Amino acid sequence: MHLGKGPSHAMSLLLALAVGGRAAAAFSPSTFKRSVASSVSSGSMGTSFRAAMPTTSPSFMTRLMSTVAAEEKVEKEEEKELPTNDNDGDLLRIRHTSAHVMAMAVQQAFPEAQTTIGPWIDNGFYYDFYFPETIDAETGEVVPSRKLTDQDLKTVKKAMDKIISKNYPLRREEVSREEAALRIKELGEPFKLEILDSIKTEPITIYHIGDEWWDLCAGPHVESTGKIPKKAVALQSVAGAYWRGDEKREMLQRIYATAWKDPKQLKQYKKMMEEAKKRDHRMLGKKLDLFSIQEDAGGGLVFWHPKGSTIRRGIEDFWKQRHIENGYDVVYTPHIANLNLWKTSGHFEFYEEGMFDQMEVEGEEYQIKPMNCPFHCLMYKNEMRSYRDLPFRWAELGTVYRYERSGTLHGLMRVRGFTQDDAHIFCLPEQLQDEIVQVLDLTEEILSRFGFDKYDIMLSTRPEKSVGSDDIWDSATAALEGALKVKGWDYAIDEGGGAFYGPKIDLKIRDAIGRTWQCSTVQCDFNLPERFGLEYVSAEGTKEQPIMVHRAIFGSIERFFGILVENCAGDFPLWLSPVQLKLLPVTDGVNDYCAEVAKKAARMGIRVEVDRGNERLGKQIRNAEQQRVPLMAVVGMKEMESGKLTIRSRKLGDLGLFDSDTLLNAVADCAADAVEFSQQGEKEEAPESSE
Repeated sequence: MHLGKGPSHAMSLLLALAVGGRAAAAFSPSTFKRSVASSVSSGSMGTSFRAAMPTTSPSFMTRLMSTVAAEEKVEKEEEKELPTNDNDGDLLRIRHTSAHVMAMAVQQAFPEAQTTIGPWIDNGFYYDFYFPETIDAETGEVVPSRKLTDQDLKTVKKAMDKIISKNYPLRREEVSREEAALRIKELGEPFKLEILDSIKTEPITIYHIGDEWWDLCAGPHVESTGKIPKKAVALQSVAGAYWRGDEKREMLQRIYATAWKDPKQLKQYKKMMEEAKKRDHRMLGKKLDLFSIQEDAGGGLVFWHPKGSTIRRGIEDFWKQRHIENGYDVVYTPHIANLNLWKTSGHFEFYEEGMFDQMEVEGEEYQIKPMNCPFHCLMYKNEMRSYRDLPFRWAELGTVYRYERSGTLHGLMRVRGFTQDDAHIFCLPEQLQDEIVQVLDLTEEILSRFGFDKYDIMLSTRPEKSVGSDDIWDSATAALEGALKVKGWDYAIDEGGGAFYGPKIDLKIRDAIGRTWQCSTVQCDFNLPERFGLEYVSAEGTKEQPIMVHRAIFGSIERFFGILVENCAGDFPLWLSPVQLKLLPVTDGVNDYCAEVAKKAARMGIRVEVDRGNERLGKQIRNAEQQRVPLMAVVGMKEMESGKLTIRSRKLGDLGLFDSDTLLNAVADCAADAVEFSQQGEKEEAPESSE
């Protein structure tokens, strides 16, 4: 038996000895601990567990359990969640300064490069560069613009390491707009002039790296380049990007990079990214036949295939059921409306670039909807409301359409047509906190059903430009914060990060491999009620303006579906699986029996598929497992004659023989309760196969 080297292999040897010489490969510290815990909880520690163990000394067992604890501690340290920009200010500063260092390194390596923007992003940073055509000094010939290669990235990284090693100080300087423009012109950086024009605040701030390089920037940064751990920085890829996202403007080259606080975090991140490739929802969507993007129909438009539609229907049905149980009314609204509606709401003024062009209908302009909220405002305004009527809770799975540039489209995560799980609450000011608590309760209930129970939460407060009085902003912010405290949830505060129309709570979910995704949001709105003249009659008989709350739990069905696929790697839980049970006939003689079982299952709401049976049994099982079918039933003559099914679980292996009615009832119960099927049936020989 080859055990290899290292503590984990030594642990396997100890465990093998402790359980009477069984193969060490079948054990690990975590499985050993679970078996001990199981024995203790079942009260069998002194019987079956002890009986299976050879006589050992107390000191041996002490050492054994100490080793288990030490290994588990290492496992936990390795599984420590990576920090984020939101919860670690030092990490954000490292990334922001790394972007500046990268831009400086690019211009050292390729002096013709012109800089544009270089923000931090969720897992690192990027910087966009423009490489103009140049003239060869010796021949006078035109040299085409540089296309960055992997070798170029290595050159840039070496230059970055040198800049970091020199430990240049970062220095902030305030200058006038005129002085900034003069310096930019001297450098020959035309894109920076456009950026300067877009900055509306004074004074203009510049950050210097020593006396070597500078950039327009508001910060924050580390004190010196030496604070960046160069072995925790990696340049990842190059992509194209139009300046200002405009296809009519210059094509830039964007270098994506990541930066962390130490090399261990970088290693963990790289491991996470390798796992993410295996879980890519675009790849799994095609492999499992869930959805497609048909370019003949246009980019960013999703076609839901039968299996994907089945999962989507399960998501939506659960969503509707829980909303109705929590006092919401489900509503439906049109897909288009007169353009004047969008002018009233302000969307046409502030969001025109994200809207599709208008269409003319009988001499009037109509707009396909980018939002659902104006429709709900019209419904509220349909009649005069009393304070006794409030709150109204209206929920809609409303499909909206937004113009996204083709270069930004990405699978289900960024599309042009998507369904928001929208809801709007119209309530009294004194009802607001209780309503927010109920929203957070419902959010937690729904997300946990899909396996998401770890959240990063941000409370965003009043920005400089906003609508509404100080009193209403203060009371709404206090209601949001009070609701979070009632829930006992940890949260960070983004000062000034609220929408212009009200404060908000944003919730990011954390998936199985540690990535965070923005999904749920709760936003107070003082703008739309005013624009639409929404009112209610108060107890005193005066007309008052209700508070409007926008909230979404998934964000959009499409994006949440993509996140869900990647979270479970396409291995959906039983209750959501498009095919919950697949019947594998061994011979054509059992086809009628399989059809009878499938029909009975369908009447019970169980999704069953019958294999065509033209493959050998082993191939049928492999095909079903590749399609992530949770349960398979091998059906031979013996099963048909006895009215039973031999069940195999994709995760647990062979489960034994079950009466068909008993099995179907059990599967239906498990699906209804959102639990996996793990029952053990009769242990009998499997039917003869045709192999």
